[in-house]
Amino acid sequence: MSGESYKTKVIILTRHYRIIGHIHMQSQARVTDYICDSMNFIAVTDAEIWDLDQRKVATTSFLNISRKHIETVMPEDCIKKVGGMQIS
Repeated sequence: MSGESYKTKVIILTRHYRIIGHIHMQSQARVTDYICDSMNFIAVTDAEIWDLDQRKVATTSFLNISRKHIETVMPEDCIKKVGGMQIS
């Protein structure tokens, strides 16, 4: 495997928030592999944090998210917009 990394935009859902940002993975890695190989936290850059009422709570250049609070992780390019929900 190459030592090169790339960033991919993801949407992370927790019980209380929707987080949109980038994770930095090794070349050829899958999001599933990245999450499974991570220790206790997932590093996210250029993050937007939204509450469940679709209000932006915060933006930050770096955020660590506890894996135990993550319910779903979706690469943005795999998501189809449903109804009027704002995805990003």
